[in-house]
Amino acid sequence: MRPDTHLVHGDPRPEGDSALAPPIHPSATFVARDAEDFARMAGQVMHTRYYTRYGNPTHERVAALIAGLEGGEAALVTASGMGAISTTVLALVGQGDRVVAQTAHYMGTARLLAEMLPRFGVTVTLVDQADTDAFVGAIAAGARLVLVETPANPTLALTDLRAVCAAARAAGALVVADNTFATPLNQRPLALGVDVVVHSATKYLGGHHDLTAGAIVASRALIERIWSSAIVLGATLGPHDAWLLLRGLRTLALRVERTNHNALAVARHLAGHPAVAAVHHPGLESHPQHQLAREQMSGFGGVLALRVHGGYAGAARFVSRLRLFTHAVSLGGVESLVVHAAAMWAGTLDDEQMRVAGVQPDLVRLALGIEATEDLIADLDQALAG
Repeated sequence: MRPDTHLVHGDPRPEGDSALAPPIHPSATFVARDAEDFARMAGQVMHTRYYTRYGNPTHERVAALIAGLEGGEAALVTASGMGAISTTVLALVGQGDRVVAQTAHYMGTARLLAEMLPRFGVTVTLVDQADTDAFVGAIAAGARLVLVETPANPTLALTDLRAVCAAARAAGALVVADNTFATPLNQRPLALGVDVVVHSATKYLGGHHDLTAGAIVASRALIERIWSSAIVLGATLGPHDAWLLLRGLRTLALRVERTNHNALAVARHLAGHPAVAAVHHPGLESHPQHQLAREQMSGFGGVLALRVHGGYAGAARFVSRLRLFTHAVSLGGVESLVVHAAAMWAGTLDDEQMRVAGVQPDLVRLALGIEATEDLIADLDQALAG
């Protein structure tokens, strides 16, 4: 099935269930028939009818849908995107291992790399993701795990997935890719050689800013390995949020098509605006990695970043004047959102970490929703006029 059809029909109803809408299974625990059945349940990997921290029937349906969408054998869902990233990384590395990652990452991931992994004896090497030779060289010097995010938050820089994955295979390392910004409809990292894909399903997959969730997709063997850590770490997705995620996924193709269109139209408009110093969006021909985007992405995503004249104060004034763009964190919902990146990241990263990540004082991130393109552009123009 094509992705649009898979999103509607890719999680077949269980035998004997005649309900058109999927049910929610809110139970924390499930009943065994007898002692022998209980022992079987307790020993089974990824059992969905034993205890919800181990799995849940609602989890099972949404995980199957996401796995098929990414082209993976299996998937896990977690309580948040950071739950997915942290669980995956902690499951795959240990004391004495080395992780190679990029300088630009979501701020939660940046803290995991800078603060938590070194506490457990894991060495972290950061490289500029746009410098493929540096990435390949760092991997060749020895790595257990390679962690990438492309496009990256908030700079929209890209990682050459084919080159990085080839280097990782040669070094015997696994590659984990955060595919949140692209979504499986714009980019399929597993087909490019990545071993594990993670998502903040809070964003595009859920699509309505009404849930927090994460997703992990990989081979069945790797998912079972990660699951063993997941039941210890306990980032368990609530069944109701799992159901909301399943419902949100039904319209993912429609929403991504619209946000792709809005983001590219807005990026092209802003690229010629006299109040704008720079626009970062991989769909723009002026983006330094536009050709790479065309090679590994089928759509360019619904997020862009811009730098406005006037420095930090100018960016703050611009954001405050917007009316249709809501000043709020997150992205991927039906509403367009805006954040002054330097103001948001300052609460988590220090000045040097922001400099390394490319978060300049005048950088603003726009996450496009599904509103009319003309209305969004008019709102940006009136805000920039101030």
